[in-house]
Amino acid sequence: GPAVDVVDTEADARAPEAEDAAPPAEVPEAPAPEGPPLPSEHPAASYTLHVNGVDRPVTDAWIGESLLYVLRERLGLAGAKDGCSQGECGACNVQVDGRLVASCLVPAATTAGSEVRTVEGLAVDGEPSDVQRALADCGAVQCGFCIPGMAMTVHDLLEGNHRPSELETRRALCGNLCRCSGYRGVLDAVNEVIAGREAAAEETGSGEPEEPRIPHQAGPGAGSVQAHQQDGGMA
Repeated sequence: GPAVDVVDTEADARAPEAEDAAPPAEVPEAPAPEGPPLPSEHPAASYTLHVNGVDRPVTDAWIGESLLYVLRERLGLAGAKDGCSQGECGACNVQVDGRLVASCLVPAATTAGSEVRTVEGLAVDGEPSDVQRALADCGAVQCGFCIPGMAMTVHDLLEGNHRPSELETRRALCGNLCRCSGYRGVLDAVNEVIAGREAAAEETGSGEPEEPRIPHQAGPGAGSVQAHQQDGGMA
């Protein structure tokens, strides 16, 4: 009996002291060592495109942007059209180093240092090219959405083959979709261009309109693609 009462009394006397005791001081955590910056989910780069004979700088662009997007949204060259974004319709066709490509499938940064030619570059001194005139004269143009890519395809065909057969022309055009007028007008336009160029060649006595264009490939490191600091050098 009495011993228990003494123990309880001493415990009651110590209880206020335990409540008044200050909590232990918090020890600040040591800062984590700084490592290299993590790659950004959207790494950017700056580079220069050579478009229609002119150097066009592209600054702070996501390296995944397509050539079509950069031409239209960054450089203001809206001739190439975004018809499918899958390389199926031909509306976005341009030439890169003399090769016809679907610009919606080509990362723009990979064309730095290459020669890019768009439908805007077909005109001479502000006048439409013979292909563009023939497409209009032969009734190939209806809504016009497919025509820039169609014109690029025909130019590309005739640069490598001065006298294509109808079958060769059809094969060249199989990647260009037209939902309005069909292809008869385009085939007629190709024949008109061929006849016009041959007549011009005879008048000048050259015998051949022009030498076929031979594509070239830009050398390594051309175009000076500069990865930005935050992208971890992923460009």
